[in-house]
Order: sequence, then structure tokens, then C-alpha cells
Amino acid sequence: MRIPDLDLDLLRCFVQVAERGGFTAGAAALGLTQSAVSLKVKRLEELLQKRVLERSSRSVALTREGETLLAYARRMLALNDEAVRRMVAPPVTGRLRLGVADHFVPRNLAPILARFAAHFPELRLEVEVGRSHELRAAQERGLLDLVLGKRRDGETEGRPIWTEPIVWVAPPGWAPPTGRALPVAMLPQGCMFRDRALAALARAGLAFEVVYTSASLLGVAAAAQAGLAATVLGRSGLPAGLVEHASLPGLGTAEMAVFGDATNQTSIVEPLIEMIRESLQ
Repeated sequence: MRIPDLDLDLLRCFVQVAERGGFTAGAAALGLTQSAVSLKVKRLEELLQKRVLERSSRSVALTREGETLLAYARRMLALNDEAVRRMVAPPVTGRLRLGVADHFVPRNLAPILARFAAHFPELRLEVEVGRSHELRAAQERGLLDLVLGKRRDGETEGRPIWTEPIVWVAPPGWAPPTGRALPVAMLPQGCMFRDRALAALARAGLAFEVVYTSASLLGVAAAAQAGLAATVLGRSGLPAGLVEHASLPGLGTAEMAVFGDATNQTSIVEPLIEMIRESLQ
């Protein structure tokens, strides 16, 4: 059996439809008609002899085969675009002031930024790590170009990168104390994780006491590692010495996104997003 070659044009249409949740939005992003994009996805399915999207009158959803294909398609398109940029595009120069929320994958951040800097050797990269809402305020004042941060519940601004569960964490073997309020370590007021965690405890009727507050995520994690309190983190960024504690109320998910003028910085933003996604797979 001859293995067919995948057409990058068909894959690009499929990725846009999958990421944007429909043919209309995908077509708009590509500058094509909805019927043209639908035809290209249909050709892709015929080539693979697999259905990759489940269609309804209002939305589309990935099939199991579609979920598998999406990961490969993103990598293939990223490699293609990287090769084309390297061969034909002028080098990216200037300065990028990047704000990164401290909840952003602490274990993976340094390797991602090192790879990004190597990808754009003539670009001066300046990174500021802090709290999402403060970084976004700085970006709106023109002090930062792009921000990797959390979306608030119901918010539509920014370009989504990935979604992950928010979880309670504490040292292995740690258990909530009996007979007194649950000790928790939190970032200061204004943090979405803090707001959601305390609201979940209140809804569950659990007494709690914020015994440790730090403006640094590392400080909050250190308090939890020492066994002083439980805290909340994104599941992808658990540091050593902390494990998830599912006995406490569920906290849902958080959506990370890129905020800023991504339209005028596509040559920078797209590789950065792909590097982030690859690090999380």
C-alpha cells in the first residue's frame, strides 16, 4: 500500500477550523470562502479515509482521529513555516518586550525562551514575569508588546494557547487538619486562582484561613512545600515536592492566551505559540 503525502494546504484548513471551532471562523482566518474550506477538509478526509471532524448545524468537533491528526498537523505546519521563514524571510530584528504570567508552566519557561531566542538571534528579547492582570495593564499602557497570561472567566480577548485544570496541591501525605480551618497559601487579591479557590471553599461550606500570602508564585509554592498550607496551581506547572489533592473542591480549568497586537507580529507569535504547545505535549 502506497502511503499518501499529506497536503499542507489541506492541513492548514483543518487546523484553522479545529482551533476556531467552525468553518466560518476558519475560512475568515484564511481569507477563503466557507465552501472552499469545507471542500479542502473533505479532501483531507478522503485522502486519509478517516473522518476528522464531526459536523452539526451549529458547530464542529474533533473525532478521535482528528485529535491525533491535529497534533501532527500543528508540528508539520510549524516546521514548514520555520523552514520558509529561514530561507526567504528577512531576519527578525528589533526588540520584543514579553510579559509572562508567573503561573505559566514554570518548569518549561526557560527552555522555551532559550529556544525562541535561538530561533530569532537578531531579536532582542526582554522578559518580565509577574501577575497576569498587572502585566496586561502594562501592555495596555505600551510598556510590553505581548503578554502570556490567563483569561478571566467568560473573557474573549487574546488568542488562546491551551487550557489546563486548576488543582489543589500540597506535599505527599499532607491532609487537611481536623477541628480547625483549612490553612491556605495564596497570591494577593486580584489573582483569578485565589478568587476561584476561596469561592469554591465557601460554596462547599469549608472553613479556611489564608495563613500565607506572597506576590511570588515561588513563595506560595514554597509555603505549600513546607507543609504550612495547601495552595492552587495549574496542573502542568507542579514543582517538585507537591502533588495534587483531589479531596478538596474542584476548581475547573484556566485558559492561557497571548495578549497584544499579534496581527502585526505574526512572524514572532506563531513560532512562540508552537514552541509552547510542543513543550506541553
